[in-house]
Amino acid sequence: MDTIVYNVEGKEKGKYVLPAFFDTEVKPAVLHEVTTGYLANLRSGTHATKTRGEVSFSGAKPWKQKGTGRARAGSLRSPLFEGGGVSFGPKPRSYAFKMPVKARRLALKSALSARVDATTLVKDFSELKSPKTKDFAKILDTLKLTGKILVIVDTKLAENQHVELAARNLPNVKVILPSNINVKDILEADCIVMSETTVSEITERLTK
Repeated sequence: MDTIVYNVEGKEKGKYVLPAFFDTEVKPAVLHEVTTGYLANLRSGTHATKTRGEVSFSGAKPWKQKGTGRARAGSLRSPLFEGGGVSFGPKPRSYAFKMPVKARRLALKSALSARVDATTLVKDFSELKSPKTKDFAKILDTLKLTGKILVIVDTKLAENQHVELAARNLPNVKVILPSNINVKDILEADCIVMSETTVSEITERLTK
């Protein structure tokens, strides 16, 4: 599959042959499962309530067993009383679960294939000479990119060194490394921007 490569001024710089996995059959079930797993792994799981053995109360019997006209009670720590423990309340736990490597790779291939029409390929960002937000916003306007924009570039490379700082103040732009691509970000974006080196890194990752 061929796609046009642009520079940051919006001019065509030639064509690039995308890897075969950009034409993978989209698997909605796998995309759903991997996205659910990704969101689950983001949960901290620090919710907690105290049981009757953990609340700060005296362990003494509140009143005598008989003769008061009240129900029998052995402790004010009981969930029946205000300030008592919580029955079957949440406790800290991990929500994380692992997906098979093959399933994760298939989901990424499906996501990239599903969003291939919304993907713009640029040569690099070497013409961005300083980390100025207005300069990066101008590049996005020139490339006619609107909505939620995902920029996938290796910001450690010299030609992309200003991208992260320049895009940081744009609320609709998210910059991630090729090594951090995930199904959720790809599917949520209205437009995706990649450099040629990004495609090479993704290809190496998905064809191991």
